[in-house]
Amino acid sequence: DDGGHFEMDSLTGNLFLSKELDYETASHFLLQVTIKDYSDTPPQNSTVFLNIDVEDENDHSPYFQDDFVVIGVEENVPVGTLVYTFNAKDGDGSFLNSKIQYSLGKSNMSENPFLIHPSYGTLTTAFPLDRETAPSVILTVFAADQAMNQTNRRLDSLAVKIVILDINDNSPSFTSLPLSYVMEDVEVGFLVHHVLAKDPDEGRNGQVTYHILSGNENKVFVLDKITGLLTTAQPLDREIQGCHSLTVMALDDGSPAFSATQVLTIIVVDVNDENPVFLKKNYETAVHENQNPGEFVIKVEAMDRDEGLNSLLQYEILPGTGFEKFRINSTSGELVTAASLDRETQEVFIIKGNPSRSSTAQLYLTILDENDHNPLFAKTQYQISVREDLEEGSTILNLLASDEDDGLNGEVMYSLIDDTFGVFAVDTVTGSILTTKALDRETKSQYTFRAVASDCSTYLPRSTTVMTVLIQDVNDNAPKFEQTYYKASVWEGQSSKTDIIQVFATDLDSGLNGETEYSILSGNENAAFLIDSARGIITTNAVLDHESASSHSLVLLASNRGMPSLNSTATVLVTVLDVNDNAPVFSSLEYHVHIKESIPLGSHVTEVTARDCDAGSNAEITYAIISGNDKGHFHLDGKTGSVDLMKTVDYEDTMTFTLVIQAT
Repeated sequence: DDGGHFEMDSLTGNLFLSKELDYETASHFLLQVTIKDYSDTPPQNSTVFLNIDVEDENDHSPYFQDDFVVIGVEENVPVGTLVYTFNAKDGDGSFLNSKIQYSLGKSNMSENPFLIHPSYGTLTTAFPLDRETAPSVILTVFAADQAMNQTNRRLDSLAVKIVILDINDNSPSFTSLPLSYVMEDVEVGFLVHHVLAKDPDEGRNGQVTYHILSGNENKVFVLDKITGLLTTAQPLDREIQGCHSLTVMALDDGSPAFSATQVLTIIVVDVNDENPVFLKKNYETAVHENQNPGEFVIKVEAMDRDEGLNSLLQYEILPGTGFEKFRINSTSGELVTAASLDRETQEVFIIKGNPSRSSTAQLYLTILDENDHNPLFAKTQYQISVREDLEEGSTILNLLASDEDDGLNGEVMYSLIDDTFGVFAVDTVTGSILTTKALDRETKSQYTFRAVASDCSTYLPRSTTVMTVLIQDVNDNAPKFEQTYYKASVWEGQSSKTDIIQVFATDLDSGLNGETEYSILSGNENAAFLIDSARGIITTNAVLDHESASSHSLVLLASNRGMPSLNSTATVLVTVLDVNDNAPVFSSLEYHVHIKESIPLGSHVTEVTARDCDAGSNAEITYAIISGNDKGHFHLDGKTGSVDLMKTVDYEDTMTFTLVIQAT
């Protein structure tokens, strides 16, 4: 028993436990017990061996290496995929006391998508994961030992955040209409349509670009692959092609990439840009004279390549010689006589007709909208205040801009210009301004930027409004000392209220949240020190004594006045400097030494010692013989206090020497 755990009564043989046992240190003892019989001559010995087993007690709890674990796993992994293996430790020695069983607490989801193996601690997926439904899951993992008595079982817990990593598992989907109209006389570069698709994936997996796959062989249109704005690249002519059918693709940037297609039909609306043309330049015919009025003469025909009302023709006879002799059906172009003709009077008539692009008629007209209004914000500037602890993704303001135009021309798109430092973004459709990352007033307390409202026009001016966002302070910073460790000194014996050192702590918050108060947390034995709660000046509150305490270690607390209050600590080591306020004291007031008169010269006689409670040079002692050594029989070492014989002594001459030695 090398550890001294047992004692035995030598007379009775009773074995006692003298020291607490620890199963984890020693689980087994083999004791050799010797019995001696002194009644025999010589004494007889007998030896036995005692085997002692120590039973384990469940006195250790399981523990994890970490307090919080963040794990990443891709969405759509197969059910049963290993996500993580937890490994808790237990310091007990027996099997059940150190055997660990794992379990899961409630997650932040209605149905926990993970399972944990109770024995091996392996965390696996129980259901398919979908980042678009739940981007992260927070779990609590418990580790409990399996002590025989359930009431004695111990456990530990670990917070786990599982981040569902995005994979490209969604295709873009079009939100824009598959039909658009455009007048045939628009200029090159005119905005025809805004192709728009959305992809619920994130990052590059959700970035959509646009492409024309087919239907644009003559390169009549140009599609901006980033914005999806479709514009004309060449003049349009309805009479050549009145309808264009484009196959448009929306492609995300994932790997592999997913895409969607849409057939976009563009109807070219007719403009009256064609003149009617007669089928023949010259008509020649003959008619009998003396016929009654109304005699059919000839039918003239013209055609117009426009459509609808723009292609309806009206015929008339231009004023000139003899035009009153004939009349023409304005719709059919049939020419008949208006009077009886007489060859003798006039044999030949030259009648001119000219198609015209103007006429008078009752017209039912539908006004097609032109994009002649720009969007307008309700206010030219906004100023709002938000707390700096606002969650990422929160809406801080809903912008509203209106456009008097109709249809696509009146659809308002919102954007931000100027640098928002990546803190804000705007929903291009709703105008909601969102936070894109956490705010920090101590980094930047105010943001000023402009929001833009625009429609599909490429030539009308955009509308802007100035946004000023003021960040309200939250008590999220503790005061911070300039140093975590200070050194200061003060002479002992100084009067109370002597300034020693001034410490500084700064708090980045504002208002009451940034006002700092100082106090002494610990180390101020006997209230020997005071600290100015506002200025941080440490002063003495009593007369200090170096010999009683040569240094003091004060733990300072700097607290702000926020709710709840935050604080930090620093340590100040105050050294009490020594003052020579103590005289040396001999270890003995008298030294009695006996020597033989025959001892040789240079022999060591004795050594005197003195002690000084001061420190440093104040405690360095020198020794001197101030009386009793008139004849120089003895030499005293001024540093060590060693007394040596320098002259022969004669008992018959002098039996006693009395030396007075001074310690300085």
